[in-house]
Amino acid sequence: MPRSLGITTLQILAAIRDGNAYGLDIVARTGLPSGTVYPALGRLKGSGLARARWEDQRVAEREGRPRRRYYELTPEGSRALVEGAARVAAAAAGLRNEVRGSV
Repeated sequence: MPRSLGITTLQILAAIRDGNAYGLDIVARTGLPSGTVYPALGRLKGSGLARARWEDQRVAEREGRPRRRYYELTPEGSRALVEGAARVAAAAAGLRNEVRGSV
């Protein structure tokens, strides 16, 4: 992975991992705007960190709604999430130490 993933991208990956597998569900879980989530999902798919599949049209019709595109993490996406979460945790720990030192 050429560059570190940001907090927003990590939130989206975590939402997918936790079973929030389609766009509006991810928006609701993360609290991020759809204008942030949908482009990020496209980038995650393009970079191989997530894959997507469309649900069967008959299911959507039976439920009276548009078809959903479901996302799942690839093995690379799972690794990126673990590595990114560790990086964020380390940065947060460093900040806590700096705050304690200045008090």
